[in-house]
Amino acid sequence: MKKIILAPDSFKGTMTSREVCSELSAAIREIFPETETVSLPVADGGEGSVDAFLTACGGERVSVTCTGPNGQRIEAEYGLLPDGTAVVEMAAAAGLPMANPKNPERTTTFGVGELLRHAAIRGARKIIMCLGGSATNDGGCGAAAACGVGFFDEEGNCFTPTGETLRDIARINLSGLDPALAAIPIVTMCDIDNPLCGPTGAAAMFGPQKGADEAMVLRLDEGLAHLADLLHRDCGVEVRSLPGAGAAGGMGAGMTAFFKSRLQMGIETVLDTVGFEAALAGADLVMTGEGCLDRQSLCGKVAAGVARRAALRGVPVVALVGDVGEGAEEIYALGVTAVFSINRVAVPYEQARLRSRRDLRAAAGDILRLCRALEISGRL
Repeated sequence: MKKIILAPDSFKGTMTSREVCSELSAAIREIFPETETVSLPVADGGEGSVDAFLTACGGERVSVTCTGPNGQRIEAEYGLLPDGTAVVEMAAAAGLPMANPKNPERTTTFGVGELLRHAAIRGARKIIMCLGGSATNDGGCGAAAACGVGFFDEEGNCFTPTGETLRDIARINLSGLDPALAAIPIVTMCDIDNPLCGPTGAAAMFGPQKGADEAMVLRLDEGLAHLADLLHRDCGVEVRSLPGAGAAGGMGAGMTAFFKSRLQMGIETVLDTVGFEAALAGADLVMTGEGCLDRQSLCGKVAAGVARRAALRGVPVVALVGDVGEGAEEIYALGVTAVFSINRVAVPYEQARLRSRRDLRAAAGDILRLCRALEISGRL
């Protein structure tokens, strides 16, 4: 093989996409030392998106003291690209690992708004907002409040809503939105197309992993439904049927209504930015991967996005993943040639993650040895 493209997502909580590329590159050098390797660490809009953009485009990290998901003061970063585009990850200020305790009724996106506002005031010409990995279920109200949007209860008191108090909002006033944010375009990247509320909405689908029990999920969903009504009445935006509105605890809806942002699948934006189409020229193989590949991976995740584009060029795609879940076989129809789990021993996740880097390299090595044998025999 003359050229192999590496375009993996991170393995959440285990390896960054850049580390995945490093291990795959090492395996390629061992088996195909003469092969050109093009590393394009990517992301779907969640954790690792800033890394992907900075690796592809250059730029700098900007550190900001802001509010964490439980109201604590934290240091968070966003990326500033050479063309003046700021890349903000929601997970940097409201990520699930940062929440202790995990309680989506109490957690806030206020710090995410502080990052947005900082980037705008600094002079960003455009903002890419990356959703995913959130500990929150506030519909983006915390972020909006940090940027000047007013939320009022029945008595006329202004407050910052959380998932628990969405139902207490009686009126929303957009007039206080920071003019710096109102003046620049914001694109919101998300990796799911779930609606805001209902059986496949933000609370029902993702609330449990954020710490919600069945009763809390129902309360959170009612709050989001109430918010949807207010966003239609006070902001003139219908979000109930908007695909992606339920991303990141309803942040997709909030970005659309409060910041007039458009939603788009994150992987498509990242692949455009890193020059994936150009890199495919002359490629013999694409290696991608993510922590878990299942039916949800079909809806805007990295492996699916990479496979769709590679298929148009007739380039085979191998996906290396931590876990193969229900419905994973459906990804073959999108262009993935084969899926391999990197887990080489049957141990719990907490043990498997400690050996994930060497297991990834070993699994890639086995695949490449097969390719090498077929090449030598003339069958490849």
